[in-house]
Amino acid sequence: MKTARILLRMVRADFLERVRRHAFLVTLALAAWLGYSVNAGQFMLRLDHYRGEYNSAWIGGLMATVVTTMLSLAGFYVVRNSVERDRITGVGQILAATPMRRPLYTLAKMLSNFLTLASMVAVLALAALAMQGIRGESAHVDWWPLLNPFLLIALPAMAVTAALAVFFECAPGLSGSAGNAIYAGLWATSISVALFTGWDMQGIRLLYSSMGAACRAAYPSYQGGFLIGYSGAVPVQTFVWEGVRWTGALMLERLMWVGVALGVALLAAVFFDRFDPAARRGGRRGPAAGGGEPAEGVPEAGPGALMDVVAPARLTPLGPAPSRGRLFALLRAELTLLYRSQPKWWRLVALGLLVAGFAMPPDISRRSILVAAWIWPLAAWSSMGAREVRHGVSGMIFSGPHPLLRQLPATWLAGFLLALAAGAGVGVRLAMAGDAAGVGAFLAGAAFVPSLALALGAWSNTPRAFEAVYTLLWYFGPLNQVPPLDYMGAWKESVALGAPWFYLAAVPVLVALATAGRSRRMRTA
Repeated sequence: MKTARILLRMVRADFLERVRRHAFLVTLALAAWLGYSVNAGQFMLRLDHYRGEYNSAWIGGLMATVVTTMLSLAGFYVVRNSVERDRITGVGQILAATPMRRPLYTLAKMLSNFLTLASMVAVLALAALAMQGIRGESAHVDWWPLLNPFLLIALPAMAVTAALAVFFECAPGLSGSAGNAIYAGLWATSISVALFTGWDMQGIRLLYSSMGAACRAAYPSYQGGFLIGYSGAVPVQTFVWEGVRWTGALMLERLMWVGVALGVALLAAVFFDRFDPAARRGGRRGPAAGGGEPAEGVPEAGPGALMDVVAPARLTPLGPAPSRGRLFALLRAELTLLYRSQPKWWRLVALGLLVAGFAMPPDISRRSILVAAWIWPLAAWSSMGAREVRHGVSGMIFSGPHPLLRQLPATWLAGFLLALAAGAGVGVRLAMAGDAAGVGAFLAGAAFVPSLALALGAWSNTPRAFEAVYTLLWYFGPLNQVPPLDYMGAWKESVALGAPWFYLAAVPVLVALATAGRSRRMRTA
């Protein structure tokens, strides 16, 4: 009983701490944007040339599909900072000095993550109710068919996502950019195999079977297609779907995923280092917080001990007053930070993409190499705008000369040059082919990406917001050929539609938002 009370208090404290941050508003805004996109018809669920009538069951199933496919990716990046936040703020060190057990901590973090994701699901449930009224194809609201996809399909999937976020933060080698890439690969694989195997965490196979049976009953010529996402202006015929016929076995199958989530959270406790800095560096563990013998090589505390271990500090003398050309020095420093923050193997892969962009024909290079080249620097871009706060040097950086007129433009320019360098092979091939529209779209995308990173980083103070938004945009736009979301003009249809120019127009807006966010941060630092 005492353990349960402690667990609930830890979950409540962590969730309230998240709710009081601006990043939580960004999270809800992302959910609201998803709801709007579905209402506007930008994301559809279609079976060949058929769709369900917009009654309560179909809208609930449609929204639940959006939740389990999109939020299982974006939500992972949104909540994947709970352990890191405790480490940065020093709360973790305080908790480590208590008798807190590791499984209890990882379980509390998983439940807090789940509450955050569940709040986004609640926003989409409200959007589903509004959508039925806006569409007007069925005026009668059936509450159970509307809500059961959220309760039995979406929430178990969010529980697994919440647990995986904790596991990736605790497991060695998965807490950094490599973990982000591995999770994105796992997510894409799980979506692909869900229709063909019983490993159906997102509930896609369940919805597909039920909707497909209703569609086949109405239209025997139905060929078994199942499309989630952007479909364009395709004429469709409608059929009536009354929802999944839930049996005890189906409910038990969905609840099994909650058990899987709890198991993953407890497994994360095995790798949780209990905020021991020695374990995080891969060395020997230091003395346990709250007591224990000191590790070998570490002097015991006592009078004069601090003098033995702390070397005399040497400060760099101040140079002459900054000149007008200081912007270039800042730009060089920003480029150095972006470049040296990545391992050597990352640079080798980036070089390979650059060479491949030169070697392949322009159309193929733009559709494949550019798409890969502009997801590869995700970790480098995501640190823009949030790096100073994450490393606790915002007070020092913001007290420098012209933090808004020089530092911020230097950061943006470094991100822009990184985008140009990563896709240089493709850009040169497009220029050599005389594709002026393609070159323009390439430059528009190169300007948009660092602008988005800087704005989201300046307001959220974490790289996760950019990682979530940009990964979704990249997945559905350039990778899955959704023209309105193709910010880099990877497909000729997107360029013909004018999509890259929309994102180019967004650049000054995003830079203005970044400036406002940085200014706000400077007043509170």
